[in-house]
Amino acid sequence: MSEDTSATPEDQFVPAFSDAPVGAVLGSLAAAMSAIGTAAIGALMLLIVADVIGRNLLDLPITGVSEIAGRTVVAIVFLQVPAAILQLRLTRADFLVRRIARSSPRAVALMEMCFCLVGAIVFALIVWSSWPKFTSAWASGEFFGVQGVWTIPTWPFRGITVLGAATATLAALYRVTREFQTLKAAP
Repeated sequence: MSEDTSATPEDQFVPAFSDAPVGAVLGSLAAAMSAIGTAAIGALMLLIVADVIGRNLLDLPITGVSEIAGRTVVAIVFLQVPAAILQLRLTRADFLVRRIARSSPRAVALMEMCFCLVGAIVFALIVWSSWPKFTSAWASGEFFGVQGVWTIPTWPFRGITVLGAATATLAALYRVTREFQTLKAAP
């Protein structure tokens, strides 16, 4: 197999169910969430373009675009971060990781394991702090916008934050286990 066609772990982040059932379910969920996030990016772009055209050419702005955009950007991040974790695509100095990997694959596995463990803790704390806000928004019917003009409930956005952070926590913990296996197998 040539270097261009060789499969790397980040290229196939959804393992076969028979090989890793937890990884397969988690990878499929992360891929679905990422696809929804990508569709949301496209919808948000269309909404912003429509608002700009309506505002500048027709003198008919779309009410609530800035509020929707502000909430949607956060939702998109939380929809796409679990897949980024599983694919090893979070921001990092890849040139440094590759250089270290040449001399010590165990060191890279240990670094990745620590990085993912810290990530799991951070995302778990986000879930812990966001859950009460989600349940409160759900129970109270909290909304944003101007009452009588334009409103939208906040609970879907808060729910996406909780779901995304919880899935990111699981993804990071899954990566910890995979890196631990790599650490054990490395010479």
